[in-house]
Amino acid sequence: MPILTIFTPTYNRAYTLHNCYESLKRQSTKEFIWLVIDDGSSDNTEDLVRSWMDENIISIRYHRQDNQGMHGAHNTAYSMIVTELNVCIDSDDFMPDDAVEKIVSFWKENGSEEIGGIVGLDCTTSGEIIGTEFPKDIKTSTLFNLYNKYGVKGDKKLVYRTKLTKKYPYPIYQNEKLVPLSYKYLMLDQEYELLLMNEALCCVEYLPDGSSMNIIKQYKLSPKGFRYYRMEMMKLPNTSLLFKFKQAIHYVSSSIFAESNGVLRHSPQKLLTLIALPFGIVLNKYIIAKVRKINL
Repeated sequence: MPILTIFTPTYNRAYTLHNCYESLKRQSTKEFIWLVIDDGSSDNTEDLVRSWMDENIISIRYHRQDNQGMHGAHNTAYSMIVTELNVCIDSDDFMPDDAVEKIVSFWKENGSEEIGGIVGLDCTTSGEIIGTEFPKDIKTSTLFNLYNKYGVKGDKKLVYRTKLTKKYPYPIYQNEKLVPLSYKYLMLDQEYELLLMNEALCCVEYLPDGSSMNIIKQYKLSPKGFRYYRMEMMKLPNTSLLFKFKQAIHYVSSSIFAESNGVLRHSPQKLLTLIALPFGIVLNKYIIAKVRKINL
């Protein structure tokens, strides 16, 4: 059995999903499974993927479900994956031709049960690294420390041990479509460090209908999910007071959107939340104005 599953959550992305598929066909090793989670698409995604399955060039698994949003699709993927490692490649992204080979060989050489997985680089479709590379003098780190201690910037590509990603499932809230995916990653940070791999593993294109470009709208449309995320972030050990205060501000704002009672009562940082109340109210009004401007 291959040691890597590449999973792709997709929703009405038949028009761009072929880019991901073509890149997987070009991989220098076929030691992987491609798992497509169709999150209730109304386009021809299913017919397209099944036609690729008939081609029998790479190993493909297809699963269709009612629309649950990105985090719900991730939950389903993690429940289905049986390989040692997994990596998410979004439906508007693709992999460099040797990415799978690099992941597999790097893990076979350096991986162990003492490590959570690998963190690699994202690049643009033209090959330019997004953000910054990793420090050359460290071999492992938590994701939190990469950004907050070592000053790394930009989106990165995460390859996790599947046994670990089955932990900390994302909560599902009725009529909401997003819980920030970093919730799971920061929870796993408390248990394991990641191997740093200064190689581009994913080519990223930020499309107008993608989650990255619509995060402000999601903040307003999925307030319970964001509120839950901020509550969990306030509980993280070994984080600064400033970090927790920022989480408290966002917690207040999300609680207003969620029309939640007991903002102070439910907060894991009650004093900080009390101080954050006016700032959270201002943030909430700012987001309302921002969403209104986007919708114009």
